[in-house]
Amino acid sequence: MFYYVLKYVILGPLLRLLFRPRIEGLEHIPEEGAAIVAGNHLSFSDHFLMPAIIKRRITFLAKAEYFTGPGLKGRLTAAFFHSAGQIPVDRSGKEAGQAAIREGLGVLNKGELLGIYPEGTRSHDGRLYKGKVGVAVMAIKAQVPVVPCAMVGTFEIQPPGKVVPRIKRVTIRFGEPLEFSRYAGMENQKAAIRAVTDEIMYAILGLSGQEYVDEYAAKVKAGQAEQTKKFPRLRR
Repeated sequence: MFYYVLKYVILGPLLRLLFRPRIEGLEHIPEEGAAIVAGNHLSFSDHFLMPAIIKRRITFLAKAEYFTGPGLKGRLTAAFFHSAGQIPVDRSGKEAGQAAIREGLGVLNKGELLGIYPEGTRSHDGRLYKGKVGVAVMAIKAQVPVVPCAMVGTFEIQPPGKVVPRIKRVTIRFGEPLEFSRYAGMENQKAAIRAVTDEIMYAILGLSGQEYVDEYAAKVKAGQAEQTKKFPRLRR
């Protein structure tokens, strides 16, 4: 209940008023039935802007850290994300990835929309990074379409580290649904799930116009953090 109050009465109208999002291809979101909406992830604001403009309820897999913060602030944040239709996902390790897939399939098995960011984390520099294969496993196993989505301009309004977003117009673009029935039963084959993931990422790239990096964002971030530790002057 609170999800719809948040979406249609409180947060949704406010976001539309402040950011005046240009919406392209909304007709590609199916009116009913299970589907995955797979998007790029440039900003914390993405969690709210995309759901605000989709008519149907959409459930996102979100990092568990949003739900485990300490103190009153942590409890309020967790309550907000639960109310906004987010499911906490532990992203550390292979078993955690399997748990995320189970959660996502649970949403799809109920005939609902599942939102996912295949990069697995926010882009730290505005580029599009290599997708993780969980989205492909779910699409193949559940036999549901994948709607690619591009958030354009959200990195500029709220890059990593910026708490309060700038008030600036953004664009939210949806592409034609991708279907992968030809891969039925192949969700355990590495070549198949890599091919499906790359096709999804290529569709997102075409919508977003970002520069593509054929590496995982988390790995690149970790490498840069390690370099900064070794050479502190690089922070300047």
